[in-house]
Amino acid sequence: MKHGVNAVALTVFCLFFVAVTVMGFLAARWRRAENAENLDEWGLGGRSFGTWVTWFLLGGDLYTAYTFVAVPAAIYAGGAAGFFAVPYTILCYPLVFTFLPRLWSVSHRHGYVTSSDFVRGRFGSRGLSLALALTGLLATMPYIALQLVGIQAVLDVMGVGGGEHANGFVKDLPLLIAFGVLAAYTYSSGLRAPALIAFVKDALIYIVIAVAIIYIPIRLGGFDSIFTKAGHAFAAVNQATGKPRGSLVTTGPDAQWTYATLALGSAMALFLYPHSVTAVLSSRSREVIRRNTTILPLYSLMLGMLAILGFMAVAAGVKVKNGQLAIPQLFADMFPDWFTGVAFAAVGIGALVPAAIMSIAAANLFTRNIYKDFIRPDATPEHEAKVSKLASLLVKVGALVFVLTMDKTVAINFQLLGGIWVLQTVPALVGGLFTRWFHRWALLAGWAAGMGYGTWRAYETPSATQDHFGNTNVIPFLGEKGYIGLTAFVLNLVVAVVLTVVFRALKAPEGVDQTSPGDYTADAGEPGVQVELPPATAGAPGGH
Repeated sequence: MKHGVNAVALTVFCLFFVAVTVMGFLAARWRRAENAENLDEWGLGGRSFGTWVTWFLLGGDLYTAYTFVAVPAAIYAGGAAGFFAVPYTILCYPLVFTFLPRLWSVSHRHGYVTSSDFVRGRFGSRGLSLALALTGLLATMPYIALQLVGIQAVLDVMGVGGGEHANGFVKDLPLLIAFGVLAAYTYSSGLRAPALIAFVKDALIYIVIAVAIIYIPIRLGGFDSIFTKAGHAFAAVNQATGKPRGSLVTTGPDAQWTYATLALGSAMALFLYPHSVTAVLSSRSREVIRRNTTILPLYSLMLGMLAILGFMAVAAGVKVKNGQLAIPQLFADMFPDWFTGVAFAAVGIGALVPAAIMSIAAANLFTRNIYKDFIRPDATPEHEAKVSKLASLLVKVGALVFVLTMDKTVAINFQLLGGIWVLQTVPALVGGLFTRWFHRWALLAGWAAGMGYGTWRAYETPSATQDHFGNTNVIPFLGEKGYIGLTAFVLNLVVAVVLTVVFRALKAPEGVDQTSPGDYTADAGEPGVQVELPPATAGAPGGH
């Protein structure tokens, strides 16, 4: 293990960081409409991105620095169970192929900027729209924080800031600089900045993984040696639990239901995060979305190779107190200093891209579904854009405070809790794309039930190091450990179905559906225009 500041790696890291910063500011002029100042331009890139830009943007959005660090870290800590991320991304794309093109079409036709815009237009309910907006904001904030944690991890391994012997302002200065740069070019360029930088980020990550998967095994004596050493390490008894540390190939019988439900629930939630929806709505046609759901699984191949790095860290004898540092430390130990800088730049830029998209998505939610709906209904498109820019800064500040003041494990657990929360938007958002049968009040009650139950069970779940929010698994009524989010989703759906029947029998007032059947299959024409949604009032349901 190397100690002190790695000057060569730090220099290479800074060169890449400066390059993408320049790109971020230049992106303000990229594909920008003349004299246009609205959320379509700033928050959705003018809804103009084609197949390749969307592919890189979605890849940069979904496969973050946290993915780069945390997936192999999970393998490093527990073995095969950490591979759940690979099947869940494979399961995800057939699921989203069925509903994302419909969401794009109706949003393009009506000028919806967020998923909450769609829910309000579909069900005529500001309350339901607000519930989804608050869910998105809650789920996104710790996710942004974890991107900053990723940057902090590589800075720590390079010996810059965050170290045990640093303190106060000096300790946090590098992270504060990275935050300031991110905030500045996001404010200036909007979604175009991460879209352009995503090309560099993905290229670097693919290069680093390709080199790592060839070079590190050569250093460690080949894959046979890696798996043999890792197998012996996982077979060793954990003194704290009295059980083997993990499993090299398969999960134990008592963990298989957990593995399956966690993969399925995560697949259902991935594209419902606000930043995923933002990237989707920035595309110029529904065919772009359909094509991307067929080629994005290439990232799952990358993710599988990335996960194997966890075994390499075990075989290389990497010893770190914080598992999130395992892969940065592996790179520092195995690579020449100059390529360590390249690898760390990939992680750092891999944090900037999703953090920018997430902050934009959260700002759009606040502006359209809280500020405009409840504070300033007469806000002009120009005023909306200004509010969203300011909100994106506040979101980043909140994430930064989260990182600087709280235990990193707390941030990770709250991000996992975000997956439970996002799953509770499925009945209203995904269900609403196919049917108007659900009653708006029933959907709101189901959302509240799922959110309350999921949060409570997560709070009551301990781990070896903390009493609450220890992990995301519970023991449900079937006697097997399962994913809390999926259990909460089933409860949510049952409540929504039962209460829909009740409210329809009582002839409770329906919200007005502003959409029509043709809106869900419309292809690209002229870009959607921002429409003024009428107040949510009672009336006969429309649509289909």
